Amino acid sequence: QVQLVESGGGLVQPGGSLRLSCAASGFIGDLDTIGWFRQAPGKEREGIGCIKISSSSPKYADAVKGRFTISKDGAKNTVDLQMNSLKPEDTAVYYCNAGVVPGPGLRNDYWGQGTQVTVSS
Repeated sequence: QVQLVESGGGLVQPGGSLRLSCAASGFIGDLDTIGWFRQAPGKEREGIGCIKISSSSPKYADAVKGRFTISKDGAKNTVDLQMNSLKPEDTAVYYCNAGVVPGPGLRNDYWGQGTQVTVSS
């Protein structure tokens, strides 16, 4: 059974930092990518960054570029999201997504349960 366990959300003041972690386990096949998404109240879920497990070059959405950093531990199948210079508009539920390749030409996507990040003074 695939599990994505997120941790690290909470309340932080504007300008502060938080670090989220996503641990993937129980999947069959190769873990290909882990991405981070967020969904603010009344808005659609948006992608904010992702990384291929085989690579060390994350990609970021413009809204977080220069403030957020994605890092991975391939041996542990964990990906962290370091969030600096947080703004009130970063308030959202943050989700991690894992892309798993169970076989040639196949891909399954899995979602974590989400963790709340609130940026407020």
